[in-house]
Amino acid sequence: MKLAFYGSSLLSSYWNGAATYYRGLLGELAQRGYRITFYEPDAFDRQKHRDIDPPDWCEVTVYPATEAGLRSVLAEAARADIVVKASGVGVFDRELLDGIVSHSRPDAIRMVCDVDAPATLAEIRAAPDHPTRRILPALDLVVTYGGGPPVVEAYEEFGARLCVPIYNALDPSTHFPVPAEERFSADLSFLGNRLPDREARVETFFLDAAARLPERRFLIGGNGWDTKPMPPNVRHLGHVYTREHNAFNTSPLAVLNIARDSMASVGYSPATRVFEAAGAGACLITDAWVGLDLFLREGEEVLVARDGADVAAHVASLGPERARAIGQAARARIFAEHTYARRGAELDALLRRIATARRDRSAA
Repeated sequence: MKLAFYGSSLLSSYWNGAATYYRGLLGELAQRGYRITFYEPDAFDRQKHRDIDPPDWCEVTVYPATEAGLRSVLAEAARADIVVKASGVGVFDRELLDGIVSHSRPDAIRMVCDVDAPATLAEIRAAPDHPTRRILPALDLVVTYGGGPPVVEAYEEFGARLCVPIYNALDPSTHFPVPAEERFSADLSFLGNRLPDREARVETFFLDAAARLPERRFLIGGNGWDTKPMPPNVRHLGHVYTREHNAFNTSPLAVLNIARDSMASVGYSPATRVFEAAGAGACLITDAWVGLDLFLREGEEVLVARDGADVAAHVASLGPERARAIGQAARARIFAEHTYARRGAELDALLRRIATARRDRSAA
């Protein structure tokens, strides 16, 4: 089947945390015979900060972030058997959403991939005329980055025919243990861009913990933090390319995961960083959220914190031997149960089931 995917970027993770999710999931679909074209706008300097070249399993079309560029790529939707619009493209999101319906063939599967479903659903609740609410009845499928039963129920309440979470996962070919590097050395590291619905939780879980342990070393990577006041024992790196993530995760004593506001409130939303860190064998400390036990076991495969004091206590009591044991246990669990090979098989089966049901209805 030919699949057209309209997303933020496959080639760059710059201000684009979903890049590895797209690579892992679509790469597995390509292994199963899908012919994929990824359409991404030339916006937000992402093309200047590419992590990868176009892969051999996918055609990538980078289009100008103009109305003419938009029209040129939407016209190609008519060639696809499956047409997908991802959330958070950043430019022409409304037009792309309408376009996957108006430009696709009547027999094509139309799908939305929501990589921030809790936030999208909050917007829909606040705006009865939200474009996603309006378009839902015309879609065959909504796939979400996470969110579990609360997100499924909410999307179905708003008119989705079918909503299925396809969670982040590990790609063992890209995220794995590597030797530590001194430039990433720290007692606790955090990687994430500075966003409005994340900043307060970073203050609570990371910066507060750093202030409580002035003798320990803290490291923060990601865009936007250069103007943020921080304790003197916090070092800021700026953007960390995906090719550097393994060393970033293996070099410190522990790595911190902090969910964004909406994902923490809904639960069932493990960030990409959880799987990347576990894949590298890092000792992970995470803020608490409902559904964590579906992925990692508290106290054995992950350490859980309710606030900055908890984070500081974990760091203060953690030694290299226990950190290594937790990291190895997390890697074994994620490798066994949460790889993109599994996620790709799940999405493949789902799409083929929808295609078969369509053919059966047409033949009836």
